[in-house]
Amino acid sequence: MDILIIALQLILSLSILVVLHELGHFIPAKLFKTRVEKFYLFFDPWFSLFKIKRGDTEYGIGWLPLGGYVKISGMIDESMDKEQLAKPPQPYEFRAKPAWQRLIIMVGGVTVNVILAIVIYIMLTFINGEEYLSNQNLKYGIVCDSMANKMGLQTEDRILGYDDIRFGSDVAFGEVVPELLLDKAETILVLRSGQETTVHIPKGFFGEFLNQGRDAMSFFIQPAYPAVIDNIAVESHLMEAGFQKGDQIIALNDKPVKYYAELVLFMADYKEDKIDLRVLRGSDTISNSIALFTDDDRKLLGFQSDQEKYLEITKLKYSFFASIPKGFSRTWETFTGYLKQFKLIFDPEIKGYKHLGGFGTIASLFPTHWDWTAFWSLTAFLSIMLAFLNILPIPALDGGHVIFTLYEMITKRKPNQKFLEYAQVAGMLILLALVLFANGNDVYKKFFK
Repeated sequence: MDILIIALQLILSLSILVVLHELGHFIPAKLFKTRVEKFYLFFDPWFSLFKIKRGDTEYGIGWLPLGGYVKISGMIDESMDKEQLAKPPQPYEFRAKPAWQRLIIMVGGVTVNVILAIVIYIMLTFINGEEYLSNQNLKYGIVCDSMANKMGLQTEDRILGYDDIRFGSDVAFGEVVPELLLDKAETILVLRSGQETTVHIPKGFFGEFLNQGRDAMSFFIQPAYPAVIDNIAVESHLMEAGFQKGDQIIALNDKPVKYYAELVLFMADYKEDKIDLRVLRGSDTISNSIALFTDDDRKLLGFQSDQEKYLEITKLKYSFFASIPKGFSRTWETFTGYLKQFKLIFDPEIKGYKHLGGFGTIASLFPTHWDWTAFWSLTAFLSIMLAFLNILPIPALDGGHVIFTLYEMITKRKPNQKFLEYAQVAGMLILLALVLFANGNDVYKKFFK
């Protein structure tokens, strides 16, 4: 069922993005009286699942869910319709239109993707506001795993900034690690035992960090707050062993525990069926053994510490009009963040190309339950990603067509048609290789790593 929910979210999100992207080409083409022969969601080699013709345009749904397309008359595209291109240009064809009209048609898809992201972020901000744990509000500091220790951080450190940047009160704790990674920080400024200390990040650390894989990276640093039993599940192993709400866990198998995240980290190392817990109840110390695994072999204690009880969570509400600039700023922040991620692909130290993912990686971003806020947030992110990738100056992508059109506008000369055809084929081969490489990475990481 989890896989089905993830798949449905992925298909719905991609369908929205593809249809609106292609609509971005379709609308200006129609406005400039350019004939659109096909408008398809998904690709339709050999046959389509559904099609209907209205006017000059055939609308349909293909069977291959790798995107979608509009086929515009007189345009060198993935259809490679050389027979049509061999004939004299007709007034309704793309190639017969002025360069500025062709440019608008080509950037239409990317423009719509950007607008979609802005609209989604505006509505999410208006409906949900913002809720985050400010990095400045970590009064107990952080809890570190072994990789964070290797980086030079210690449990109870408070991260103040990196290199020449100091974090402000508006920086969420969840943004700290991505900023360190994407900017390839060399030093981290921390408050340690009341003193500001500069931590020098070991050379090559970020490459090693990324090579751990997503599961290993999931902890790294976590906010520190007391390991108090605030919420205890009915009939949990803790309750059966006599532990109560309000007990503060101080040791696990004689290993001192101060913070909830430490307990989670320590639990991951234990394989035994039972563990010994020691808690502080008022002035009394109580110890007992409890079963660690549930009936379905999940590792579970059956309680939570209430983070909001110990750490102040920033909660902001926005009016509709106040949400508009926030929507623009979130779109820009997402775009610049993705641009930094993209640059890591070519970084010789980090070797980001090893972490390129295909549809499996995209699907893994969606939760296993239907959450509309998460769905629309991811759709906005994917819309920006789609806009960025499409505007890259690669033949067969919108950006390739834009480059050739700009060349024509500047030089007043059209590129040779044969050259455009060869460029289109080369671009398609490049894209096919990238798709195979990215999805091959998914298969490798799933079954062989």
